[in-house]
Formats: sequence, structure tokens, C-alpha cells
Amino acid sequence: MTTTRWWWVRHAPVVNPDKLLYGRLDLEADTGDAAAIAALAARLPRRAVWLHSPLRRTAETAAALLAAMGEAAVPSVEPALIEQDFGAWQGRPSREVYRALPRHDPFWSHPSAHAAPGGESFDAVLRRVQPAILALSDAHAGRDIVAIAHAGTIRAAAALALDLDGERALRLAVDTLSLTRLDRIRSSSGAESWRIIALNLPFGTEKMY
Repeated sequence: MTTTRWWWVRHAPVVNPDKLLYGRLDLEADTGDAAAIAALAARLPRRAVWLHSPLRRTAETAAALLAAMGEAAVPSVEPALIEQDFGAWQGRPSREVYRALPRHDPFWSHPSAHAAPGGESFDAVLRRVQPAILALSDAHAGRDIVAIAHAGTIRAAAALALDLDGERALRLAVDTLSLTRLDRIRSSSGAESWRIIALNLPFGTEKMY
């Protein structure tokens, strides 16, 4: 049996005073909560494989955590772990976006299948992220993998482990500076299963809900 241990961390809160729907906007992370960073860093494994998405908020969060741990790891950038693309909605206040949607809009009845104009649906996020997780699990089999990512990415990872469709996965809360722990277990015959250790274990103070 080979167990590959995933340590999923959602990035620190972003600097977003106007409450914009930010998606793939490359906003700065606020890593100033030293107590939260230190508490989360203390839970992370040593000598792990470190990954983050191409967006600066994940890189800055990874740097803050590694500094708190006193580790010199150089994380790899994984494009497939990037946040959902909200297209024309990005950069607009989230309340404005949702209020403008008519009651009969498919977003309300089937949000996981609905993409913003020029954007990406959550179902498309699942199709992008989950194969990458499996490939990375094979590439780093038996290792600890710390992945600093986004709410959509981490929901996709949890959906893979729990065998959830997109609609059910969207019910999962993923707070900033939270830890989600998933194990990919593979037998010598190639049979694969997942073990859920923790979902959305919070270390920061900002809540999405």
C-alpha cells in the first residue's frame, strides 16, 4: 500500500476592500496574521513537496508559511490548480453580479454547470483539476504534498476524494487559511481509494459565510 498525503491550504485573505468577485484576478494576499500563519505552519509536514497555483496570493501564502517553518523549499507552480475563471464577472462587486441575474437564470438551479460570460463553469474546474491531482499523486507517490490553492480547486479535490458531483461539491465551505487533508491510497494491484482526514480546518479569522 502506498499513501500519498495531500495538505490542501487555501491562500490567505486577499486585499479586496471593494468586495469584488475576484476569481483569477491576481490580487495580493494579506499574510499579516502572524499567529494564524504560525499555527497553520506548525501543522504542516517537513520535507514535503510544495505546490501553488500561478496566482500571487498562493505564492505569497506559501512563502509566509515556509518562512514560519524555517524551510527552504522552492514550490512548483502548477497551472492546473488555478482558481475558477469567472470571465466577465471578475472585477465586479459580487452583490452586483448576483443581483443582476434574473430568477430564471440557470446559475440558480444548476450553478456547477453554469459559466459566467467568457468564463469557466465549476464542472469544468473538476475536469481540469482532478486529472492533475491524480497525475501529481502518481508523480509524488508516498510523499506529503502541500498545495496552496483556491476554494474552487480544493472543492474539486474534496469532490474527487468523496466522489461528489459539482452541485454537491459546491456545498463545501473552504475558508482562507484553512487546511483540508486527503490521503490517496493505492494498493500493489493498482486499486485506488481516498481517506478524508480533515475538511476546512480553520486557522484564519476571515469567513466566507
